[in-house]
Amino acid sequence: MRSPHNARVQNALSPDDADETLMLRYAAGDLGAFDTLYSRHELAVWRFVLRSVKVPAVADDLLQDVWFAVARNAGSYEVKAKFRTWLFTLAHNRLVDHLRTARNHASLDANDDGGDGGPGLADTLAADSGFGPVRQLQSREQAAALIAAVEQLPFEQREAFLLQAEGDLSVQEIAEATGVHFETAKSRLRYARTSLRQQLQEFAP
Repeated sequence: MRSPHNARVQNALSPDDADETLMLRYAAGDLGAFDTLYSRHELAVWRFVLRSVKVPAVADDLLQDVWFAVARNAGSYEVKAKFRTWLFTLAHNRLVDHLRTARNHASLDANDDGGDGGPGLADTLAADSGFGPVRQLQSREQAAALIAAVEQLPFEQREAFLLQAEGDLSVQEIAEATGVHFETAKSRLRYARTSLRQQLQEFAP
């Protein structure tokens, strides 16, 4: 996706530029800054949305909506939080709107094999050394069990869990992205992890 901004500003970009700096540059008309932000975060946002709607075509549409929202809000962007938190806030809002209006939407299923352009959810979680049993996942059967367990989580818990697993957000950032208090986000994440550990205890060492 190329930036829909009309201005054309050519400035040298550094791969070390912070996201917030890039967003401010894009707000000033630097299209290259938008492209860099998109390449950095497109996959994470798409996977977060896909894990919730489980329909690639719908996820594609929602992803486009999120990045158009980035473009629309560029002029009023202020560095009040990490760009990634702001971005996932936009994704959360668009996802909630979609789920409120959709009559039917698919959820995660146990046939997910990670063929969506990146490592599967099981691989993502296995890399999280703080997750205990998930570190022991070695087979497709175990990965399928994890996906099925995540599917059973209530929406709020699943979203908090995926924002951390797919979005790499902290508890405070999850709270900011979803518009809840820190303790609420922390509780949702704790309940999600407790539930998953219980469901996956047969794979624990």
